Amino acid sequence: MAKATKRTLEGAGEGTSPKKIKLASKPEKKHKSEVAQVSVQTLSGPSDEVDFPRGGGTSFTPAEVKTIRAEAQREANEDIFKATMPKHKKRKSHPGDPGTSGNNERKSGGRIEHLNYKVRILRIGRVVVGMKILCQIVSVESLSLIVSLPNQLFGHIPITQISSEFTALLEKIDKSVEEEDEESEDEDDTLRPQQKIPELAEIFTPGQYLRAIVTDVHAPGTTDNFGVGRPKDDSQRVSRRVELSIEPHKVNGGIVVKDLTPGFTLSAAVKSVEDHGYILDTGIPGLSGFLSFKEIGKITEVKYRVGQLLDVYVTKLSSNRRTCNFGVDPNKLASNFMTEVSNVASVLPGALVQCLVAAIPDHGLGLQVLGYFDGTIDLHHLPTRDPSAKYKAGQKVKARVLYELPAASPPKFALSLADHVLALRTKQAENTHISKSYPIGTILDSVKVIGVEGEHGVTVEVTPDVAGFIHISHLSDQHVPGLAEKSGHWKLGTIHRARVTGYFALDGYLQLSLRSSVLEKKFLQVSDVTVGEVVKGTIKKLTESALFVSLSGSVDGVVWPIHFADIPLKHPQKRFKPGGFIKCRILVVDPTRARIILTAKRTLVESEHPIITKAEDAKAGLVTHGVISKVFEKHLQVEFYNGTKGVVLHREASEGMVGALTEVFKPGKPVLVRILSNDKEKGRILASIRQATTNTAPPDISAVEVGNSVEGIISDVHRDNVLLNLQPSNIRALLSLKNLANRRGSTVAQLRANLATGEKLDELLVVSRNAEQGFVIVANKPTAKPALGAVSIDTVQVGQIVGGRVVKHDRRGALVKFNGRITGSLHPTDTSDDYEAGSPFPNVDSVLKAVVIAVDRERKHLTLSTRKSRVEPSESHAVVDPVITSIEDLKPGTFVRGFVKNVVEHGLFVSIGRDLDARVQIKELFDEYIKEWKPRFQTNQLVKGKILSVDKENCKIEMSFRTKLNTTGKTSLLTLRDFEEGQTVHGHVKKVEDYGLFIELDDSKVSGLCHKSELSDNKDADVTLALRSFREGDRVKAFITSIDLERKRISFGLKPSYFGENEDSDSEAEGSDNGSESGVLGVVAAEDEEMSDAQEEVQEPESSDDEEEEDEPIQVDSEPKFAPIEPVASTSKSSVVTLDVKGGFKWTEEPDEDEMSVGSSSESSGDEKIGKKKRKRKQVELDLTGDMHTRMPESNADFERLLLGSPNSSYLWIQYMSFQIQLSEIGKAHEVAQRALQTINFREEQERLNVWIALLNLENIYGTEQAIEDTFKDAVRRNDAKTVYLRLATIFEQSEKFDKAEEQYKKTVKKFSRSSKAWTRFGEFYLNRGQLEQSRQLLPRSLQSLEKHKHLKTISRFAQLEYKLGDPERGKTIFEGIVDSHPKRWDLWSIYIDMAASQGDTMSVRSLFDRVFTHKMTSHKAKSFFKKWLDLEKGGGDEEGVEVVKQKAIEWTQKAVNS
Repeated sequence: MAKATKRTLEGAGEGTSPKKIKLASKPEKKHKSEVAQVSVQTLSGPSDEVDFPRGGGTSFTPAEVKTIRAEAQREANEDIFKATMPKHKKRKSHPGDPGTSGNNERKSGGRIEHLNYKVRILRIGRVVVGMKILCQIVSVESLSLIVSLPNQLFGHIPITQISSEFTALLEKIDKSVEEEDEESEDEDDTLRPQQKIPELAEIFTPGQYLRAIVTDVHAPGTTDNFGVGRPKDDSQRVSRRVELSIEPHKVNGGIVVKDLTPGFTLSAAVKSVEDHGYILDTGIPGLSGFLSFKEIGKITEVKYRVGQLLDVYVTKLSSNRRTCNFGVDPNKLASNFMTEVSNVASVLPGALVQCLVAAIPDHGLGLQVLGYFDGTIDLHHLPTRDPSAKYKAGQKVKARVLYELPAASPPKFALSLADHVLALRTKQAENTHISKSYPIGTILDSVKVIGVEGEHGVTVEVTPDVAGFIHISHLSDQHVPGLAEKSGHWKLGTIHRARVTGYFALDGYLQLSLRSSVLEKKFLQVSDVTVGEVVKGTIKKLTESALFVSLSGSVDGVVWPIHFADIPLKHPQKRFKPGGFIKCRILVVDPTRARIILTAKRTLVESEHPIITKAEDAKAGLVTHGVISKVFEKHLQVEFYNGTKGVVLHREASEGMVGALTEVFKPGKPVLVRILSNDKEKGRILASIRQATTNTAPPDISAVEVGNSVEGIISDVHRDNVLLNLQPSNIRALLSLKNLANRRGSTVAQLRANLATGEKLDELLVVSRNAEQGFVIVANKPTAKPALGAVSIDTVQVGQIVGGRVVKHDRRGALVKFNGRITGSLHPTDTSDDYEAGSPFPNVDSVLKAVVIAVDRERKHLTLSTRKSRVEPSESHAVVDPVITSIEDLKPGTFVRGFVKNVVEHGLFVSIGRDLDARVQIKELFDEYIKEWKPRFQTNQLVKGKILSVDKENCKIEMSFRTKLNTTGKTSLLTLRDFEEGQTVHGHVKKVEDYGLFIELDDSKVSGLCHKSELSDNKDADVTLALRSFREGDRVKAFITSIDLERKRISFGLKPSYFGENEDSDSEAEGSDNGSESGVLGVVAAEDEEMSDAQEEVQEPESSDDEEEEDEPIQVDSEPKFAPIEPVASTSKSSVVTLDVKGGFKWTEEPDEDEMSVGSSSESSGDEKIGKKKRKRKQVELDLTGDMHTRMPESNADFERLLLGSPNSSYLWIQYMSFQIQLSEIGKAHEVAQRALQTINFREEQERLNVWIALLNLENIYGTEQAIEDTFKDAVRRNDAKTVYLRLATIFEQSEKFDKAEEQYKKTVKKFSRSSKAWTRFGEFYLNRGQLEQSRQLLPRSLQSLEKHKHLKTISRFAQLEYKLGDPERGKTIFEGIVDSHPKRWDLWSIYIDMAASQGDTMSVRSLFDRVFTHKMTSHKAKSFFKKWLDLEKGGGDEEGVEVVKQKAIEWTQKAVNS
């Protein structure tokens, strides 16, 4: 009775009324019209139709419209008259039709449901929209998930069907892109995809099980544009037909809350992250989920992302049934099972349910699920092919739900008892994933047919644990109409040869094929292809951008135009025709993108050399073929296989390479290279084309070791090095010309000219070896009597003399390199017994001899000293600066010298020993306050000071540079009685009033008035203006005009007439008193011991250096020094000279020693560099008011007085500005500039321009951009515009504002495009910055704008710039073009020769002179060229060259006379 009832229910499910069918599966009813529509679509190809044609038109043809109307009429008749149709009239049944129930069904007592029956279009088997189904991820793409479905089906899940939260994030991205400008204002609200949106690969993994619901089923051929990307294989292509969703609100929509008992499993999405866990979206109305961090911490440390989908199980449901706690333990997820539910909608795919075996047909099991519902399991999901042997009626089993059958009443489920599905894991074979045990392409020699399914396919046994499925279409290359279990070629028990073509992950089957064409294929997928393999393919298509080649079945490759042939093809279509065969080589294989790149270059295809497919293959010495991919100015980029690239430097590109690489090599050219080195850390492979042509390996240099003493013969002289052949080993060696020049005491240019090929050099030391290229680097031995051998850390002893090479300088001095890994340090205090006479920091690359004073064998480090008293202890040497080894050697009051180690905010640190530093506080640097003191000191500067205190406990040493140290702690101040009338005194301005100055005298508290009438001898002078120029604190020298002891008043005068020429006896005596052991403290200045009488005279403090400085014009903007500002001493004897500053000016200039002695007292010695002689004290007390013409002004009053006599001197005005900047009075400096522009006569254009340039410098340093712009516009209106444009660009460049400088140059060449100077200055700017390409692009641009007569001048100038700042070879090429087209331009010949001579290339210079004299010229011009040649030979040539020039001059003269 139960069986009859069950059959009745099944029949009712199959014979559902039309209305119910329409509700359950609307597409099923309209299958005929759908066939017609699909046929129309198939004939017409991809649809480009407009949804709503204008005017109510249609895109169908009349025949199509007629067909559609007929189908509609037929469907209407069926709906109307179906109720009256005879029930016994049924359509003819077909084998395998899901709606047919035949004899097999009656015999077995039930039908086993299967999804993959062959049915009408728009349905794959019985998959319908709304069906909930269990699936397993096959692959994770960027925009979708490819999943495996039961019964050998595939589907895809778009990125928009993950969860509502994930979709919301995607929508925010779209919105942020559309409103990017508005969103950018509020960065906190702007969603950054790379920061907040996880990739699908981050939240899903292949093999993961998902609960899904079918959202759409597509007909074949209509899924080309569904946005899931280009299919990479057949599984992806098939998966496009079924579209699914895993959104919780769709999958869990029908769950009843009361069924959520502990252990109930479902899917949920992360909604938000809270303090103690995650809020989950279950998709069940009115129910919120929570997953605590504590619960997760037991399982994993992975952080979940918002929108991520999780498989969870219920741990606790709140009493109000509004919140639910979940767990994620994977073991519990796989083992939790259901025993009862109140509603069928609560049974989800993937649920493990309690079942009872109801029937055992031959092709599966019939089950009773949860006591209420029917279920079936087909043979694909049973652990055995014979269910009756393992299961019995009434037996209880736990099965996992795969899907609910659509439109079944009562509800009916398909389930699985497969082991991997019950455990929710991937199918295993030999303890590994089935795909690893049987990769795609594997050929199985014998598989046994164990199951036959009519029109579907056959199931085969690969091993007892592994089965496979072969679709009927893959049984043979011929059409197979049907299958039978007991007959035919593929009947049960037959053995066949098969090949793996894929996997059915959920079913746990291998996807196999028996087709002969598949078995014979070389490649089935891109990953099967081997890089470097030579293959033959069929040409599919040739386009302008690529050639497409079919290699094997669905595996195609592409050949880019650069790889069509060894040389570029003008007409590739003549060589490559569709259908033709082509022989190629696999160049790149990219399985992730399913791309194969081929090369058809014959050189590569036929190459027998080993190939490089990865960086590890590039071993030094390997010879292989490559293709030039890019050509740069100084190197080539060579591409090997699989994207591996190498670099060929310019010198390794060819033997005797001349000219640019771009002229010789082109991209796409195949080349044979030899690998020189492979730096795996930097990922750089160096190769050589030059060395690849020789089969000889690099010469063996094992005969020499680092530290060996060798000799060699010069084989060639290069620009920076000498190439030697060592004797007798004949090993190549390089010797630095700089090193050899230091040894011989000459310049590099002279040495290069004097060295000759074949000359023998001895006393050389091997300092480095390069085994890969087969050469060594040598240096001259240090000049030491004993021969220095190799240094061994095991045998070296304290006191031993060793030799090494200086490699660099650091904070502890010079770092010296010995053989092996032994290093040494040489502290500056250990370099010489007299710091001033020695070299505390030896030149890098120089070889020195030193004595070992300490050995650290663990670090392999030596402490060295080059003091002669230590290197030659047997001889006596004067020790000026003794060695200070410990703090015990120091006592307060002693004077020591050292080197500035560091300049900090609070003073200096001076290194006075290897491990001893002394601090000099700011107050101890100078006798008086100096605001800008830092620029006066620099690191490693030699200084001298007095030890103030020694803290031995804390190892702290205090030092002072002050020349007047109060050792008693008390000060003896002068009183009014110590002064007398007529005495010249020193002091500073204490206060400025309208009627005069109050001056306070030095070393006293005496102050008095200097009335304004006592300022100048000129009665007509405007003393009020001069009075205002004084400031409090200004240093002055005054004359005491009167003293009133009773009233305690003193009066001063500052008139120049008060001061005589020899009034400094007191100061001289004072200087003598101060002359103690310390001498002059602070910065030690090197100067001669003897001074001429003229230098000792106070009235004439000038020298030959001064005269040279006076004659040399100051260059505007050449190298401005911005702070601090030091005054420049004038050398004029009478009046201030108006200097020519056409080239520019400097804020400061370095004064010579005599100038530094002028303008400050001994107490203000911190204001300038001080010499060592005591006689300098005579000059520091000079008149600050009376002899303004022989020194630099040092106060506002001094400047105002000088400007009264020379109002048009831009030099004075600029120095006045500099003086104000010293005082940090930027505003006053600006006012001085404005006064200057108003005062200087309008005819003095150059003087006014100088002030404008100074004002631009001022605004550039201290002003705003708007101030610079305003000043610049004013300067352009009042001066030559082009000059101002160029000067401003130069100002920007020198202040390292390169972006502004470049912009200014661009404006200049745009405004003055016809100016050759503007273009060349712009090019020079680029070259100075190292931007060679940008500079070279300016030349053709300039020639388009310049007038024709300026072309030659501009080209010549750019060529000179290439010689000086760029590539001399390029400059040579440009000059060659000039002299070829203008052979009679002698001035250009002369410039060309000068440029060649500047490179030290004697042979090129001689060749140029020979070429010049092949042209006709006047005797006067010939004489000038011969004189030039003779001078060059005398300066950089040899005696033989001089004689050759003289002989050629005689020959030319005789020839000219005869002609």
